[in-house]
Amino acid sequence: MNYNSLQQQLPNKLITDIAKAIDGEFTAIRCYEVLSKQSPNKEIRDRILEIRSDEMRHFQIFSQIYFSLTGTQYTPKMNVNCPTNYRSGILHAFKDEQETVDFYHEVAREANNTFIQQQFMQASFDEQNHAVWFLYFMNNS
Repeated sequence: MNYNSLQQQLPNKLITDIAKAIDGEFTAIRCYEVLSKQSPNKEIRDRILEIRSDEMRHFQIFSQIYFSLTGTQYTPKMNVNCPTNYRSGILHAFKDEQETVDFYHEVAREANNTFIQQQFMQASFDEQNHAVWFLYFMNNS
């Protein structure tokens, strides 16, 4: 992949959106660690940690894209405080995953680069799968 050609077609909104995605993944990684410790059983805890692993992969990919486009390492920030109990954590995670699906679709549509489009579409598929799991946890806990 030729990242120099990426830089030539890059609008500022895309960089801002990638930074927002990095912050979201960073926050999810931290909050899902907390949520896993609050989970009522091993099965749910293991699934939350599996989801967290996906978020770590997204974080790494988006961070690499950001660096390739800007030449700088982005310093992620927490964009919300993690909920303090299991039930509110599951509800927050479900809503966040659903909103993230829509956001990643938007980023993919607006990107002029196939690699970036593919990465955001794949991440959106993962986020939709996560939302389904969190919905299941909400209804069965």
